[in-house]
Amino acid sequence: MGNSESIAGGQKVVPATETYIWYKKFMREYPSGLQTLHEFKSLLGLQGLNPKANQHVDQVYNTFDINKDGFIDFLEFIAAINLVIRGKMEQKLKWYFKLYDADGNGSIDKQELLNIFMAVQALNGQQTLSPEEFTNLVFHKIDINNDGKAITLPWLTFFTK
Repeated sequence: MGNSESIAGGQKVVPATETYIWYKKFMREYPSGLQTLHEFKSLLGLQGLNPKANQHVDQVYNTFDINKDGFIDFLEFIAAINLVIRGKMEQKLKWYFKLYDADGNGSIDKQELLNIFMAVQALNGQQTLSPEEFTNLVFHKIDINNDGKAITLPWLTFFTK
């Protein structure tokens, strides 16, 4: 055993001393041991967003709220930090896929892709193409069998290797 021990999915275990530092910071910021959606948005400076961007931030929060109790506890927080900082590409892709597959049916359809682009545009400001134009352009290129389900996790994983 040691600080480089692997856990499920090949991620590295966060060293105990580092975990303790994160724990102290978390408890200092959130004495109840729970982070609310409002506190999450405050932490990231994401307040006063338009409805589409706000919905996207809510989705991100909800994917980190693993037990779906409406709060992020320390274990969920450290899992999120570990994914962002130490996660392998495949783990991050699975997380992004879960985030964008809003209906949980195992594929990202045209409407979900449009929602992604609208959220990104809302967070980043105006782009050259509208989200609809960009979605149509991308979807036309990747939905090669015209089934309306252009992106699945196996496809995404294969495509990025």
